[in-house]
Amino acid sequence: MKNSSTSRFLLLALLTGTLGLQGTLAQDLPKGMKKVTSVEGITEYQLDNGLKVLIFPDPSKPTATVNMTYLVGSRHEGYGETGMAHLLEHMVFKGTPKHPNIPQELTEHGARPNGTTSYDRTNYFETFSSSDENLKWALDLEADRMVNSYIAKKDLESEFSVVRNEFESGENSPFRVLWQRLASAAYEWHNYGKSTIGNRSDIENVPIENLQAFYQRYYQPDNAVLTVAGKIDEAKTLALINDYFGKIPKPTRKLPVSYTVEPTQDGEKFVNLRRTGDIQMAACVYHIMPGSHEDFPAMEVLIEILTAEPNGKLYKNLVDTKKASSQGGFSFTLHDPGYVFFLAEVLKEKSLDEARVAMLATLDSAAMSKPSAEDVERAKASILKNWDLQFRSSERVGLGISEYIALGDWRLAFLFRDIVRKVTPDDVFRVAQQYFKPSNRTTGTFIPTANPDRVEVPAAPNIEELVKDYKGEALMAQGEAFDPSPENIESRTTKVEKPNALEVALLPKQTRGNVVAARMTLRLGDVKSLMNKGTIASLTASMLDKGTTNKTRQQIKDELDRLKARVNFFGGNNQAGVTIETTRDNLPEVMKLVADVLRNPAFDANEFEKLKQEQLAQIEAQRSEPQAIAINEFRRITSPYPKGDIRYITTFDEDVAEVKAATLDQVKAFYKDFYGADNASLAVVGDFDKEQIQKIIDDNFNTWKSAKPFTRIASPYQPVKAENKSFETPDKANAMFVAGFNMPLQDTDPDYPALVMANYMLGGGFLNSRLATRIRQKDGLSYGVGSQFNASSLDKNGSFLAYAIYAPQNVEKLEQAFKEELEKVTKEGFTADELKAAKSGYLQSRQVSRAQDASLAGTLSNNLYLNRTMDWEADFEKKIEALTPEAVKAAAAKYIDYSKITVIKAGDFEKAKKDNPATKTAPATMGGNPKK
Repeated sequence: MKNSSTSRFLLLALLTGTLGLQGTLAQDLPKGMKKVTSVEGITEYQLDNGLKVLIFPDPSKPTATVNMTYLVGSRHEGYGETGMAHLLEHMVFKGTPKHPNIPQELTEHGARPNGTTSYDRTNYFETFSSSDENLKWALDLEADRMVNSYIAKKDLESEFSVVRNEFESGENSPFRVLWQRLASAAYEWHNYGKSTIGNRSDIENVPIENLQAFYQRYYQPDNAVLTVAGKIDEAKTLALINDYFGKIPKPTRKLPVSYTVEPTQDGEKFVNLRRTGDIQMAACVYHIMPGSHEDFPAMEVLIEILTAEPNGKLYKNLVDTKKASSQGGFSFTLHDPGYVFFLAEVLKEKSLDEARVAMLATLDSAAMSKPSAEDVERAKASILKNWDLQFRSSERVGLGISEYIALGDWRLAFLFRDIVRKVTPDDVFRVAQQYFKPSNRTTGTFIPTANPDRVEVPAAPNIEELVKDYKGEALMAQGEAFDPSPENIESRTTKVEKPNALEVALLPKQTRGNVVAARMTLRLGDVKSLMNKGTIASLTASMLDKGTTNKTRQQIKDELDRLKARVNFFGGNNQAGVTIETTRDNLPEVMKLVADVLRNPAFDANEFEKLKQEQLAQIEAQRSEPQAIAINEFRRITSPYPKGDIRYITTFDEDVAEVKAATLDQVKAFYKDFYGADNASLAVVGDFDKEQIQKIIDDNFNTWKSAKPFTRIASPYQPVKAENKSFETPDKANAMFVAGFNMPLQDTDPDYPALVMANYMLGGGFLNSRLATRIRQKDGLSYGVGSQFNASSLDKNGSFLAYAIYAPQNVEKLEQAFKEELEKVTKEGFTADELKAAKSGYLQSRQVSRAQDASLAGTLSNNLYLNRTMDWEADFEKKIEALTPEAVKAAAAKYIDYSKITVIKAGDFEKAKKDNPATKTAPATMGGNPKK
């Protein structure tokens, strides 16, 4: 498990990070629409039928996002209805009379879509290439499925098993099960104690009439908020919204009021979970205030102080002392009083009781002593950095703002930021004293007490009063309307390419909030010099940011927080590198700090031992997981290199042995021998001063040379004998299916574009690919199913891989369905309409990817190594455009042969046979989540 600040702020990013500009419309509004308020670029309007509309123009990227938030989640479900809000989320993708095949439409428009359900809300969103046609389509789709979705019995019969598959995927994870058991024990009456996915029997037995009534009750304009963000014309967009949504009548029904209040907890509760697994865990839950309460930001600061790496109190008392391999904590931003969750992971050979006692003692101590001003300011800097970076992307507006809409008003996102800035040590201490009491805790033990000390959790404040006069801050910098075409990117990119030196690609452009992204990749060694050094290569890269000869690990983190920089160091085998996201003003200092980390690592012995413990915990956690077992075995079969070769795929036992045997001296020697920038590439994309950054690059990296030479490690095509193997994973509700083969193909070969599109139509599209349509939509056998295709740019070596998660009793049905769909591709090919829609969606999705600065930096960096320009991208897309159904079928028939496919399955097949001997006629039930 990663540090809490990481996991918690992934959540917080979704909750708070996608807000924007300030502005108002000068023109008259459409009839039936009124303006409500405007804060920092987001303007709220309301239609006469009750629909609230948030508009956030952002011309800096050629994309737009439409997000519909309905104020209904698992909190609103009644007896026998658990999981209904989530099940309905699935059903709304099944179509309407006007939009009968929504997955197909999403693919045709190159959209990045999804739907999500939480405790207090459900939302649907699509991000797509900005155009009038795409915007009209998205608004028409959301307006139509608001009131005209089929919600048909025939769709429920297949989809409920898909949802049950998703339910069982969570049952595979000890962490998720422990989390759910704790929440269930902590809440006696409120629905926050029930998982959003619902109860198995409710999912399986819900009458279609109940689901239809739930839909008709909550999916109405007066219970929804529409957000449109990105490159849009505000006046035109409002007119379109009024056209599509204004004609939906305001309902006459009254929504039921959620009035259940969780009683004050009057004593510590205990949960003991026993399941198959490889890592011990100790966890606890405290009830806390609602997300809208003025003390919630102070609680977030307290959690950060406790769990941040490497200076958090829990980290120091658990990981530094080696009582636990990892720790973390996170809270939930909820409409009603919510909860905070803490966790420690402990290796089997360690004492779980010792770790649990240390964790609880640390949490108790937070209520006994005031945190230092330094700790509070450090935590605030980390929180505000993540808030600020996420805030600068209009594409995430709908996702981030949905949670605050569910609290009562979207402006609470800004109030959260404002209050964080004002949090003091006294605030944090007061909150710790009020909530961190044993009587308010649900944990892994029971502690009796003669004098219960109970917590009264405050109700949500009056939201209307809280936000009515809120104005927000000044407008941040706007970006340019950037054209992400290969031709424009190539014309605006400056390259510095020299033999045996760092190659550089610089693409300066104006961005919203002056954001800039960079990627640097170092290339190391050769086949001979890297023999038996795979684990050491990975450990060396992981040690880079653990401190330098000039700064401690904590000082590095503090500097990155101060500079509002998100920096990630990576590496393994024959590569290492770093990704950067920050702002124009901070990029020079960030680049110098990154240079210090890369060139002057301290390789501290204590940090090295902690890293080894973390690595061992991660390996052990995979041993009994179906997806890890299946994917590892598939990779071992299809990559048949001898042990010790850097391309060799290790077993779990070998991983453990190598990590345990690794020494710090080996890491230091590896760094000394292989690290340098003479075979590296660096790309910077965004708002920066080109001459200034080039000078920093020259000053810090031009003289940094590796001691041992780099020679590209070839990966030629290797034919392997087809195998079909099955692995038992006892007590796992889900099974994993992986199938694929190698092929002699390079991305410069004539057949490459055709195979890209064949795979896109077979398993790459959103829900409407051949595999998804058959295995998920029609047969209801899998929640997650798809395929991947890759071909090397330098070697004649390609690969195809398909995957599915499923219930073990459906193993034969799934394999047969996969075989039939694959053979159908080679025998019948694809229709002209299929190919036309796929080409449109695929090419638009590539344009959306080029609009992401971090992704573009990766492309430019890789092109330096490949000696390619963006002309290659343009030429490839022309080849895609020119494809015919005949060419796609011919390429598929040439390379796809089911007799050459290796199939790996992992699951509790023995239990499935015992539970239902007639396996072949078993009802469809699901499980799992593929690792990509």
